Amino acid sequence: MTVGRIRSRTRRVLPLPVGWLTVVWVALWGTLTIANVLTGLVVAVLLQVLLPLPPAPGRLVFRPFGLVRFVVRFALDLVVSSLRVAWQALWPGRLPRSSVVGVALATRSDVLLTLTVLALNVIPGSIVVEIRRGRPTMLFIHALGADTPASVEAARRAVVRLEARVVAAFGTREERAVSTGTSGGGR
Repeated sequence: MTVGRIRSRTRRVLPLPVGWLTVVWVALWGTLTIANVLTGLVVAVLLQVLLPLPPAPGRLVFRPFGLVRFVVRFALDLVVSSLRVAWQALWPGRLPRSSVVGVALATRSDVLLTLTVLALNVIPGSIVVEIRRGRPTMLFIHALGADTPASVEAARRAVVRLEARVVAAFGTREERAVSTGTSGGGR
């Protein structure tokens, strides 16, 4: 291994992952001692030097107002969807109908796509069943209770609004411009 390669690997030692790995190390041992903390620090640094992760293709920007708006609306959606699914499950004699709905997304960022999909999968009554990359990226979601054209369109609009809140909370300026600048045609 050359000196240049060793230097490039040692530059990847970041304090946040070292701290997190040290906490995990101490938690695994179950006792907080100076020896465990020091050993955890050494193991964390060695892991980052010997097994470096590739750079992440994208970044998150935390926008406080957008983040608060996303969290509040997400919590509300979680409660409302939970109640709706519970009502459909307890409705005597009626089986809930559902549809697979295709939604075109505005963002091209893998990070924002991942956050949108995670948020959708946590909300009861919807789950992402397929992602087709391309222009535009298409999400196909299984939406419980979407059995009329109006309810299918409502499910589609809910996904588009969720994506817009994710972009407003975590997107870069360019991603926000792309998200708000799209016409919404075909979405």
